Amino acid sequence: MDRKQCCVKLTVQPSRGLVDEKFTVLVQNAPPGSQLTVHALHQCEDGHTWEAFAHYIANATGTVNVPEDLSLGGTYSGVEPMGLLWSLRPVPGSKPWLRMRKMNVQTPLEIKISVYQGHPTEGFITEVPLNSVLVERWYMAPGIRRVPITEGRLTATLFLPSGPGPFPGLLDLWGGEGHLVEYRAALLASRGFASLTLDYLTPKIASETGKMVDNQYFETAFRVLQQHPQVLGSRIGMMGLSLGASFTLKMAAYSEVIKLSSVVCINGTHVQPVDGSVEEMLEYFGSNAEKTRFNEENQVIWRDLPLPIPTDPELKVDVGRLQCPVMLVVAEDDQNWPASESAQDMKEMMEQAGNSHLLTILSYPNAGHLIEPPYTPHCRASSFRVRNQGETFMALWGGDTVPHARAQEDAWRKMLAFLQENLYSSTNPAATSLSHL
Repeated sequence: MDRKQCCVKLTVQPSRGLVDEKFTVLVQNAPPGSQLTVHALHQCEDGHTWEAFAHYIANATGTVNVPEDLSLGGTYSGVEPMGLLWSLRPVPGSKPWLRMRKMNVQTPLEIKISVYQGHPTEGFITEVPLNSVLVERWYMAPGIRRVPITEGRLTATLFLPSGPGPFPGLLDLWGGEGHLVEYRAALLASRGFASLTLDYLTPKIASETGKMVDNQYFETAFRVLQQHPQVLGSRIGMMGLSLGASFTLKMAAYSEVIKLSSVVCINGTHVQPVDGSVEEMLEYFGSNAEKTRFNEENQVIWRDLPLPIPTDPELKVDVGRLQCPVMLVVAEDDQNWPASESAQDMKEMMEQAGNSHLLTILSYPNAGHLIEPPYTPHCRASSFRVRNQGETFMALWGGDTVPHARAQEDAWRKMLAFLQENLYSSTNPAATSLSHL
């Protein structure tokens, strides 16, 4: 291809948007039938670089339309509108077992989309692209307010949708590594929910006192959210992933303070000492450490720790007590928690209690533990620091890239619809359609 004779055009629409929104990549003015590679490059805040690429053949008009055309190979194959995001992987030579996570939600993910001549599989950094476009993907929509929360000695951040409100509230809990993780709450606020993300394993109060928080810490977070003037205190839900799902279920079933309108649990379990504190819950799972397995790559598999599902009612949340709609998101190849077995047992318990009409289960074959917002790159295994042990493991999360990407997209859409249905009402003047964002 003569660069002087061919000015290849590359457009990405929209070039700025939320991370859960699709974009269109269009290559034009290429020689008909020519080999082209579309490439995505992203540098994380931690300095690591990720890339994805796909091989295409320009059609008779010299065009490649990524959402409609067939990728012949690369980090994904076939017709994949958003493969340039979900198939991102660390560039060759990177540190192993990385996980892509947005730390500062007040800045966008920046992805450089480029088109190259031919079908290369490596060495993109040394090649000159035919054209490039910089794309921004945000977790915070315009007008979203980020409010650090220290009231009640919490370590938390509240994200408020744009507008006067009041808005339904969500308490957002992550898993066993701790720290304040903001990106999901920011995206939920961008979709109309006042979302408070809470650090309950490594909060400031724990470092000051040398003690882990008790169950009242979650109730304090609920009250702070409930009493905020821009939050509909009667319409609050909880969303938890992994260990966060365990606390979500416990609070929903037993707390006299936390009264919820909906619950979303992503790859968690109801198995736990129901009268136990945070520390006692971690000690319970630690007491089953002999059930830990390692695969041939020395990646740790923890899914057996709560198995077999106990029959002792003191060792699992009585989900028959739940009085609000519950959605369980289950990855069938979860290697971290026994999500499938737990969901089945919860279903049977709720059927016996007569409240199974409140239960929705989304189950995804060949998906792994870390079900995140759409187009987040699949992380099959990564380094993981256990909060109560201070030791770093290579944790196997599970899943295969394509079905995991499908699960993330489908689950996010259905979780938003579930929350919209159960936290908004037709009589609420603040109710908003998600489509305008």
